[in-house]
Amino acid sequence: MTDARDIPVDPASAARLADQHLTYRLIDTESDADTVAFLRADARGFLGAEPAEDEIAVDRAGVRDRRNIGVFAAESAIGDLPVATVNSWVTPLTVPGGEIDMWAISSVTVSGTHRRRGIARALLEGELRAAASAGVAIAGLTVSEATIYGRYGFESAVPVARIAVDTRRAGWAAGTPAGRLEYIDRDSLKATLDAVHEVERTQRAGQIPGWDLRWGRMAGVASGNPAANKVRGVRYLDERGHVRGVMAYSLNEIPGAFRFEMSIAKLSSVTPDALTALWGFALQHDLVDRVTADLRPIDDPLPWLVKDRRGVELSVHDHGWLRVLDAAAALRARVYRAPLDVVLRVDDPLGFTGGSLRLTVVNGRAEVSRSATPATVDASLDIGALSALYLGGVSAVQLRAAGRLDAAAEVAASIDDAFRPTQAPALSIWY
Repeated sequence: MTDARDIPVDPASAARLADQHLTYRLIDTESDADTVAFLRADARGFLGAEPAEDEIAVDRAGVRDRRNIGVFAAESAIGDLPVATVNSWVTPLTVPGGEIDMWAISSVTVSGTHRRRGIARALLEGELRAAASAGVAIAGLTVSEATIYGRYGFESAVPVARIAVDTRRAGWAAGTPAGRLEYIDRDSLKATLDAVHEVERTQRAGQIPGWDLRWGRMAGVASGNPAANKVRGVRYLDERGHVRGVMAYSLNEIPGAFRFEMSIAKLSSVTPDALTALWGFALQHDLVDRVTADLRPIDDPLPWLVKDRRGVELSVHDHGWLRVLDAAAALRARVYRAPLDVVLRVDDPLGFTGGSLRLTVVNGRAEVSRSATPATVDASLDIGALSALYLGGVSAVQLRAAGRLDAAAEVAASIDDAFRPTQAPALSIWY
């Protein structure tokens, strides 16, 4: 797998920013001053509190594995805060039938003192050029502002669900799976979150691996979780004693009621029994009137596990955003559920990929070739629409109705038949 840290800064972005007397450079993670300045600027950019020394200590270890870039005033010294940040790394992305390397982008910030100067454009286009130069076929990110990234060809490809349950109304209808539930301490919770997610992530398209600091903060054993003392963990073991699921959660009192809300930070399961057991634990917990969870698959079976589905509120929102950089390589990397033979005309204003491509699917596998006869185009779409379709989490029929896909209704339906995976894509962490 490509190590993003080996890829130099993009010269086009460096030149564009130099014209504004700004320096665009890699952060030296061997330098305490340079690394701390990057972390402080990142916290400021996301409107967080000034990080404490113990938070900085654990974050420093986390960023060493990433390609970290800062934008600085030209006269800045080492240790001065950058006016913009970004970092990236190459990670496996689960796709239907396998994996593909993805250029993951995070920590995108621009200081409020330097807005409207094209810095975000330099950062994002610089990351895409770096990824393409490394031969990575797709880039991805999770976003705090959904209106920024479409101009760079990203599009929402992995919708997820936010779930809120009125436990008194919903009740519980499912049986009790064989196996057992047990509480675990926070150190065990961290290790179990890691282990179960690593299996779970291979079962659905859209997932990526987690990392040590992600699990440490979620389990409340790493600095940076302001509610660490409220974190609790429970795991499910099957009849043979194998761990098949885990849940990290916290309980907060509902004012004036001596009743509680359970907030689920992460529910990971690798079998249907594990999922049912963990949901049952949550919804039947003593004194709990409300259960909430986010980043759930949109086909989560919970509404079918309760007595009254109207007690379950499920709100779908965008989460995982993708940007195809090499259409042929990306399309070949996954499997498909139905045969397909279409010529796609893909418009990529940034010029990374596109043109007319013939996509032929036989026995689940794709052949992709350049089409020399544009007159035979079956479907036209922009790179954002292709990126949205890629994992099968967004419907071609819906994109056609929105004017994002120019094709006959039958062609759009055929694309859906081929691209749709056996389970809805999901992404259960932020990155």
